[in-house]
Amino acid sequence: MKKVIEVENLTKAFGRFKAVDQISFEVEKGEIFGFLGANGAGKTTAMRMLCGLSIPTSGKAIVAGYDIRTQPEMIKKNIGYMSQKFALYEDLSVAENIRFYAGIYQVPEIEIAPRTLELLNRLGLENEKDSLVKALPLGWKQKLAFSVAIFHHPGIVFLDEPTGGVDPVTRRQFWEMIYEATDSGITVFVTTHYMDEAEYCDRVSIMVDGKIAALDTPANLKKKFEANNMDEVFYRLARNASRKAD
Repeated sequence: MKKVIEVENLTKAFGRFKAVDQISFEVEKGEIFGFLGANGAGKTTAMRMLCGLSIPTSGKAIVAGYDIRTQPEMIKKNIGYMSQKFALYEDLSVAENIRFYAGIYQVPEIEIAPRTLELLNRLGLENEKDSLVKALPLGWKQKLAFSVAIFHHPGIVFLDEPTGGVDPVTRRQFWEMIYEATDSGITVFVTTHYMDEAEYCDRVSIMVDGKIAALDTPANLKKKFEANNMDEVFYRLARNASRKAD
């Protein structure tokens, strides 16, 4: 399988404090890769480096074929990103948000209108295209934000706790959208605090105090730690963490 993320001894230090401490892993094309860790583990700092938003102190990583240290702008053009906080503009309409991000992602002008129509129909928002985003329920906002993040058909999309605050039914629907994205060839790199969502990932890494403490399929992790679910796996690894904030 093609490797779309390759990380080797990646480190981010702030003075003497190592937020990310020599982590190494690979992610394959089309994979759903769960990137887990308690507050303070370093996962957000690591994700920022992989998205070309922060330069590493040492180590290296290749994302979508580009070096995070020397080609961060190329990485930004070739990935999708959905932040932990709602990423769209609340005072713009649904259609205006889509057009704005289409421009940011340099989608060809001739493709914007048909892609927008397809997106609205798929989400059932065709009658809300002129509504302000702030008028939408949270679950619809999150679905729209995800759809916009992959509007330019990136090879990889980074999702930072995308289902925070939404109800269980909407979370499940959101994950169905993730499965559809991977079926189309998009690799999904996702952080979450919901351990039941870790079960949906092909593989999961768990960071503790800046290091990767475990990395495997959910089934293998549960077997290794003699756990009934990923909650138990996470607790056994994270309970000895010394950090309290990321």
